[in-house]
Amino acid sequence: MDEKERYHKGLETRREVLGKEHVDRAQANLSEFNGPFQELITRYAWGEIWERAGLTRRERSLITLAMLVALNREAEFRMHVRAALSNGVTTEEIREVLIHAGIYCGLPAANAAIQAAEQVIKETKARSNSS
Repeated sequence: MDEKERYHKGLETRREVLGKEHVDRAQANLSEFNGPFQELITRYAWGEIWERAGLTRRERSLITLAMLVALNREAEFRMHVRAALSNGVTTEEIREVLIHAGIYCGLPAANAAIQAAEQVIKETKARSNSS
């Protein structure tokens, strides 16, 4: 697959995992400064890594959540909680990953993640109930 095909496949995968609205917003905010970085993310994170056959998207979501807790990246974590839910991860599985992360990543990081995840889950449920 060439660079252009990888980019288009990455854009498709990114939309499927993160949602059309999120990706369209990111695309609308492309600039000369951030454009090359967004293209890199789309080509390699989404067009290469998320498309590998070794793990399902559901498994990748669980792993990504754990890594984002370890890195204490709340904005990315919130985005990936939404993605995990759309990839079939249950709220119980998210909770278990966060409890597990408490031991390996530290209780303060897991506590912040629990609070953020709970808020995202509530917002997601409220949106789906209003549809």
